[in-house]
Amino acid sequence: MKLAAALTFALGLTGVAAVGLAQSPGQSSQPGGSSQTGRAPIQTKTAAEYQAYQAAIANAKNPEAMEKAADDFAAKFPDSAVRVLLYRSAMNAYQTAGSAQKMMDVGLKVLNLDKDDPEALISVAEVLQEQTSPTDLDKDKRATRTIDYAQHALETMDTDLAVPTGTAPERVETYKKTLRSTAFAIIGTVQYMQEQYADAEGNLRKAIEADAANPDPVVVLRLALALDQQKKYSDALQQANKAVELTQEGTDVGKMARNERDRLVIEVRGRAPQSSAPQSSNSSSH
Repeated sequence: MKLAAALTFALGLTGVAAVGLAQSPGQSSQPGGSSQTGRAPIQTKTAAEYQAYQAAIANAKNPEAMEKAADDFAAKFPDSAVRVLLYRSAMNAYQTAGSAQKMMDVGLKVLNLDKDDPEALISVAEVLQEQTSPTDLDKDKRATRTIDYAQHALETMDTDLAVPTGTAPERVETYKKTLRSTAFAIIGTVQYMQEQYADAEGNLRKAIEADAANPDPVVVLRLALALDQQKKYSDALQQANKAVELTQEGTDVGKMARNERDRLVIEVRGRAPQSSAPQSSNSSSH
């Protein structure tokens, strides 16, 4: 899925970029402005808060240090609005380091402060989806929770997405496309795992359409599988061929895409109407 790319983009916005904002107490240190996202800028209120924020955000490239700095800041300034920025930077740093569980843990800290933050909602949802096994006793509860997070992210995308003031609108829209695509893909994947193939098909299509210029081969392949399960073999083959085009043959996804394509080719051919055998040229002779 595209979450890694989305959060890498976010790190550039809410991590490094945020260091240069809030130049003085009362100025915005929040990536974002109501003119672009519908969200009012977050502001530091005192010189001490601003200086502590700058000291904390300096740890942005070290996930453990960044999380501790965010915790320390939150303890010292329990009412500060910029706590969300610091925890989001820690979340992104853990994502870069490949620590999915820690990314989710910090994402939950963000949601504890701002239940509508779409980046955190999607981060938590994707980790939940990836870590839920069909043998988990609470798999249904986890699935419901995952979908709820992803759906809420879709609902808050245009009102609670934080971006730096002055960010080009087209870049914001590109970021939103990635996040929306990821959210729909999460929902569709959960539905696929629950064998709700028609619902999965609908949301996986939405995931692809949300960022049509950058299709995720995993999502395309999963759509092919959802169609296959519904015996929509021709449509499934079309998607499998797209997945093959988007992948390298030696990769795991590439191998699965080619296996699915080859199976569907046989399925489609086996169901093609057989033409009548031509009559013998002597059949009408006397």
